[in-house]
Amino acid sequence: MKVLYIDCSMGAAGDMLSAALFELLPKEDREAFVEKLNSRGIPGVRYVTEPAVKCGITGTHMSVLINGEEEGCGCDHDHELSHEHEHIHHYEHEHEHEHSHEHGHSHHHSSMHDIEHIVGDHMKLPTSVALDVLAVYQEIAEAESHVHGQPVDQIHFHEVGSMDAVADITAVCLLMKKLAPDEVIVSPIHVGSGTVKCAHGILPVPAPATARILQGIPTYSADINAELCTPTGAALLKHFATGFGKQPLMKTCAIGYGMGKKDFPRANCVRVMLGETVEESIESTVSADASFASAPAAESASAASGSASVASGSSFASNGDIIELSCNVDDMTGEAVGFAMERLFEAGANEVFTVPCGMKKSRPGILLRVLCKPEDKEKFVRLLFEHTSTIGIRETQMQRYMLDRQIYKVDTSFGPVRVKVSSGYGTTRKKIEYEDLSRIAKEKGISLSEVENIIQKDLNV
Repeated sequence: MKVLYIDCSMGAAGDMLSAALFELLPKEDREAFVEKLNSRGIPGVRYVTEPAVKCGITGTHMSVLINGEEEGCGCDHDHELSHEHEHIHHYEHEHEHEHSHEHGHSHHHSSMHDIEHIVGDHMKLPTSVALDVLAVYQEIAEAESHVHGQPVDQIHFHEVGSMDAVADITAVCLLMKKLAPDEVIVSPIHVGSGTVKCAHGILPVPAPATARILQGIPTYSADINAELCTPTGAALLKHFATGFGKQPLMKTCAIGYGMGKKDFPRANCVRVMLGETVEESIESTVSADASFASAPAAESASAASGSASVASGSSFASNGDIIELSCNVDDMTGEAVGFAMERLFEAGANEVFTVPCGMKKSRPGILLRVLCKPEDKEKFVRLLFEHTSTIGIRETQMQRYMLDRQIYKVDTSFGPVRVKVSSGYGTTRKKIEYEDLSRIAKEKGISLSEVENIIQKDLNV
């Protein structure tokens, strides 16, 4: 499975993300891609890429020129949309950025409707990319709407700033379509620390719109006294991420560095890695007449990896600690419970599930359980209180034991099919992947059980 990992240990901004993803392209394709970007018809916009070095690391900086001039807003992560302290977002009563008059640009305004017109009518984008661009813009507009107490249709964008941001967002969306990862895993996001100054006064980092967008996403503040994650960067990450957490086990085939302008004690960049998950990269193609049922490769891989297996005597080695947080609720709708579960999964919970239960006064209720790592306990306690109606949460410390898992591609009469082999503790289990069964059943117009029976006969599983 193709996976993209985005390292946000120095935050994220739109231009840094586009530059990092750009570096994942083969070198021979990069010039042509920039030419295609410049042919998209974004009014007054031209893209320029150039090498940049931070703390001895060479990467790419992607500049966006507006009518031949690069927007220089003095922010930590280049030209960015909707920093409250940059004031690229405006309302009719004009919140002016403290440096805006230095740019020499007139301050016209464009609404979300105008942005839709630009993306839909002026830009030559595939439909899926145009929808991605508008979805990211909508995420930012809704965050600004919530923060400032204004309807989305009354949010207005500064014309030059919006073109700059449209360019960054469009580049990222086109690159994501071209790279086409199956999964996008984003690290916990470093938001920076301290405060930023705007026309209204002093605001905390992350700025309110950024904080709103990042709700439910793992973030942290460390030793860099600056605003590291911008609303545009946050919205792009939220839109494309399929998960958040540590770098997965993967075989990397390309690495990209997208550089910011400012210098910090750490390299001011977004790093991206493209590759295959380890399970996919070590898959074997097994012929149907092979003695697949014994699956020796899976068991030997388990022993080599140090995963839990049968230890000497009757003792078993634990795979580590895990925390169960649980609470009872009887005053939430099914939709509200489902929404809470989605937020918990997005935040990186190992497992979230519900159990029907009876509560006092014979009321039917739901027991909601969350499994997480011990170091994530406080985060999930906060999320449970935020997204459920409970007034109390129970904690149980547990040890867990897991079988080692390997994925094999096997030849069948339907073509290659994936089989998951789980082994350890003297046990081996094999299961045909549901997605493959479903795909074949739809293609052939037969039932899942028929497909499974035929494949089992092919493999003698």
